Amino acid sequence: MQKMKFHCPVEATFSQIGGKYKMIILYHLLQDEVLRYNELQKYIPQATAKMLTQQLRELEADGLVHRKVYPVVPPKTEYSLTKRGKTLKVVIEAVCDWGKTYMKGTYEE
Repeated sequence: MQKMKFHCPVEATFSQIGGKYKMIILYHLLQDEVLRYNELQKYIPQATAKMLTQQLRELEADGLVHRKVYPVVPPKTEYSLTKRGKTLKVVIEAVCDWGKTYMKGTYEE
C-alpha cells in the first residue's frame, strides 16, 4: 500500500471518510456494532444498492469496516467497525452533535 501525500490533516481524514454515505455508514455501525447489508439499506434508503456497496467496499479497503460473509443460502453478510474504524468515534460523535444542533436551529451566528 502506497503512502499518499496530503497537504493538510483534513485532507487526510476526508480521503478515508469523504464519500457520500461513508459517515452515515460509520455512524450506524458505531451505534449497532454489527449490521447486515439489508439493515444498512433500511437506515440509508436514499442510497442506491450500487452506491451503498461501493461505499462499503471502499471503507473495507481502507481498513475501517470489516465484512464477514457466512457460507449459507441465501448469503448472509455482516459489517462491523474494525479497531481502526472505532478510532473515528470522536469524529463521528462531533459531527452528530453539530448536526443535532443544526437540525434544531439553535446555533449561534
